[in-house]
Amino acid sequence: MTFFNEQPVTAADKTFFQLRKDIVEGEVASGSKLSETELSTKYAVSRAVIREAINRLESCNLVERKANVGARVVTLTPEGLVELYQVRESLEGMAARLAAKNMTDQEIGDLNVLLNTHFQKVKTGESYYQEAGDVDFHYRIILGSKNKHLISMLIDGIYHLVRMYRVQLGMTGPRITTAFDEHKNIVQAICNRDEELAEMLMRRHILYSKNNVEKKLEAVN
Repeated sequence: MTFFNEQPVTAADKTFFQLRKDIVEGEVASGSKLSETELSTKYAVSRAVIREAINRLESCNLVERKANVGARVVTLTPEGLVELYQVRESLEGMAARLAAKNMTDQEIGDLNVLLNTHFQKVKTGESYYQEAGDVDFHYRIILGSKNKHLISMLIDGIYHLVRMYRVQLGMTGPRITTAFDEHKNIVQAICNRDEELAEMLMRRHILYSKNNVEKKLEAVN
């Protein structure tokens, strides 16, 4: 399961990963203009390295360019959320269906171990915040689909923008325990190799998640 195990190879990779993390977590505010000069000072790299990072961030939908304005971090909006989650619901539903068919028993066992570690956090009422990558429940299931095109569409295409909405708006409050219970039910369906149920539960889970984030976004706006 190392298909998307990202390791920075170059200084440019390192800067790209750091800037992406800062955008996802709100350290660099949504909607803010990206100045190559300021960022090159902040990250202590050349403007060429920053330019490359911004281009890569644009391809994973975290940055948008507008004529006469330049590059900006995407703004989190109710309309953007709805469009993003319509795609996410469909693609991750398919991923869950394929995971029920294609994950090995060992991979499903590892998924259960991951859920048990999450349970300790949920029990203490901590924010249900998961680090990007291998420990993230959704990431494991996407990789478990074993479909390279689907993995690329989700991980390269929309994954970090989804995380941006989730991290900044969606992972605290009463939703924590219900989200965890939904995760448990999805894993049970995958464990039972019930493809149809796994897809249905994942789609419903993402719909509930969208409704939760949408309420918070409306409250902010």
